[in-house]
Amino acid sequence: MSVERATIVACARRWIGTPYRHQASLIHVGCDCLGLVRGVWREVVGDEPETAPPYTPDWAETLGLETLLDAAGRHFTPASVDAFRAGDVLVFRFRDHLPAKHLGIATSATHMTHAHSGACVAEVAIAPWRRRLAAAFAFPGVID
Repeated sequence: MSVERATIVACARRWIGTPYRHQASLIHVGCDCLGLVRGVWREVVGDEPETAPPYTPDWAETLGLETLLDAAGRHFTPASVDAFRAGDVLVFRFRDHLPAKHLGIATSATHMTHAHSGACVAEVAIAPWRRRLAAAFAFPGVID
């Protein structure tokens, strides 16, 4: 199976305006950052490869494990943090000493869609987030 980057970007943009809901993954109903990526995966790839376990808002701080990066590594293809492309999944740390715990989907070299607590899914500039970027991944089967 293959999926074009433009298709991933178009799908991610359809989620804009979806309210933030912790652990949810339903377009126009609610999602968090993981739910956004899960929903786009379902549309462009198919069934989710594994079930996301229940998690609290402070899961990364509590566990101290790179749970999100490990899961991304199991299901996505690593991409360059310096040369990610539209359609790539971006993984962020909120603090240098903490595990990565936030996701976005690049819509261009300068913008991404993401779900952030207290807001709806939005397309935002990556620049303010750039220093927090921990990893980038391509969806499986992505083509230009």
